[in-house]
Amino acid sequence: MEIAYVLVKSKMGHEVDVMNDILKIDGIKEVMGTYGVYDIFVKVQVPTRNEIERVITQKIRRVRNVISTTTLSVIPEQGGK
Repeated sequence: MEIAYVLVKSKMGHEVDVMNDILKIDGIKEVMGTYGVYDIFVKVQVPTRNEIERVITQKIRRVRNVISTTTLSVIPEQGGK
């Protein structure tokens, strides 16, 4: 399985709506609100790297009230347990 973390900026006041919409997307394992530059932290886990790209570009970025995303790709060889 491939894993990536996505940092999401949303329109002010729409964070919970965005979180709920993102949770409906296949391959989303966790969604949490955050303080700071980004509003939402998302864990994506899918079978392939291509599927990660599809989920982010065709699903998460198209959620209403999403302003921007930043993707953190995981390096499997450097992961902990």
